[in-house]
Amino acid sequence: MAPSHTRDVAPGTAWTAPSHKPPLSSRLMRATWRGLPARRYAVGWEPGLVVPAADGSPLLTDHYFPRGRGDFPTVLVRSPYGRGLPWSPMFGVLLAEQGFHVVLQSCRGTGGSGGTFDLWHNEPADGRATVAWLRDQPWFDGRLGTTGPSYLGYTQWALALDPPPELRAMAVQVGLHDPHALFHSHGALRLETALVVGVGVTYQHQGIATFLRATLRLQRHLREITRRLPLRESVRPGLGGGIPWLDEVMTHPDPDAPYWKGASTADVADRTTVPTALISGWHDVLLDQTVEQYGRLRRAGCATRLLIGPWTHTSALQRGWPEVFAETLAWLRAHLCDDPSGLRPTRVRVHTGGRDAAWRDLDDWPASPAGEDWFLTSGGRLATEEPGDSGPLASFRYDPADPTPSLGGQLLSPAAGPRDNKALEAREDVLVFTGPVLTEPLEIRGPVSARLRVSTDTGHADVFARLCDVDGNGRSTNVCDGLVRLVPGREDPSGTTVPMSSTAHRFAAGHRVRLQIAGGAHPRFARNTGTGEPVLDATNPTPARVTLHPSSALVLPRAGTIGPDGSPADGSATAHGPGDARE
Repeated sequence: MAPSHTRDVAPGTAWTAPSHKPPLSSRLMRATWRGLPARRYAVGWEPGLVVPAADGSPLLTDHYFPRGRGDFPTVLVRSPYGRGLPWSPMFGVLLAEQGFHVVLQSCRGTGGSGGTFDLWHNEPADGRATVAWLRDQPWFDGRLGTTGPSYLGYTQWALALDPPPELRAMAVQVGLHDPHALFHSHGALRLETALVVGVGVTYQHQGIATFLRATLRLQRHLREITRRLPLRESVRPGLGGGIPWLDEVMTHPDPDAPYWKGASTADVADRTTVPTALISGWHDVLLDQTVEQYGRLRRAGCATRLLIGPWTHTSALQRGWPEVFAETLAWLRAHLCDDPSGLRPTRVRVHTGGRDAAWRDLDDWPASPAGEDWFLTSGGRLATEEPGDSGPLASFRYDPADPTPSLGGQLLSPAAGPRDNKALEAREDVLVFTGPVLTEPLEIRGPVSARLRVSTDTGHADVFARLCDVDGNGRSTNVCDGLVRLVPGREDPSGTTVPMSSTAHRFAAGHRVRLQIAGGAHPRFARNTGTGEPVLDATNPTPARVTLHPSSALVLPRAGTIGPDGSPADGSATAHGPGDARE
């Protein structure tokens, strides 16, 4: 039963609630979801409101509200992807029926809003202008929260650059705070991600049919447009035309370039006092940004919670949505409604993957746990003690004309997540180092890396490193990975550390730990053409030989001893539930 309230509208000017119901498509999608909290209120809808942006451009905005007596807090959702599916049911309907006003707004230049979309440039000022508009609405009672995934996370951080006094909580889901890091990784272009983002921002706000056509066109032609050179000319037809902001994004790999000035909102978390919940998945392309922000918020002493599930960027909003929405709702209620009853007692909850997957409730997330070295040895083995190898351990030839393909991992496409790596590991340009059969479970928790000594014959090469879990039948499943672009002119061989993201994973007894080393993962990362030419303009692919040398190691953040019942013996709690199913 809905709680009773004392009046129909917020203080101030009387407001008459419109009679509109939410769109039929939103109500139908809402009816298909299971595992969500029961509805508290019927939902009303006030579409097509015009909010003046910072420069006066009209920002089209929809208002969802609970039909009930009393005052309700407001949740702001700002999106460049339109205001229809899936945002209308996911935020407008679901939050309004739980007792929140929801303001769902199309960013400048998208979804019918005026002006031109310019990636990050206008979000801080337009967010503040929207809050100024809210202050004049008779139903706004001064309690404000924000939520949303991906770029909708960026619009939250942008508002928090200069937070209005009304902002009491943020719930950032698989969220972005650093556009450069979304498109580039340690010198390499995240090519597939750039293309998917380009299609999403350009077409999703134009409607489902238009967006699906553009997405299918990209999927059909992905291999063709990413294999032709120069890349700049092949990308444009694959996206249905040029996208000026995307061309600029891909042309500037250096994070210190003037182009990226003001793009990152990372330092907001160093000083904010706005309570912030963070949600991600182990195979989310934005996982590293989420973990970074959690560490910053903790050091700043800001109230925060962290939830990481067995999800990709998209599956967090699909199969993971019951857990993601429950976390979001509990956080908003705690800080906007003074109702902490839904909060879990621990600061961190992570899903630990592996054969016996389970949720772990933790007091904190390890920022830099003690790493355990697993040394690469000749013969393709991993050993926990450094061997006496003196010569090169192994080498491979990377040919950009036949680039090592990407398989699963942190992507925005449906191909993301864990996959069987058997075919990939059979390639001659992929080195494999495998540990002994484990006699007892091994649980790791935290950032993984590969500390390598590498030489090349050309000076131009990438190094891709991937951690895999090999079961008793020999199936090799990727856990986490990373890539770095080697800097020409270094000492040869030289030390290189490949950050491989973070994970929580339990290798079962009878399984083996495996490390892959390759020269790329295309088209997830644009191939290194071997000449040092700009990635979009290179036309002369040149092979490179990459050699690994002794003292190279896989660094695993061991979580502690595992008890005979499979539970950790380090004080963390194990929770089982429907989310235990693997991705």
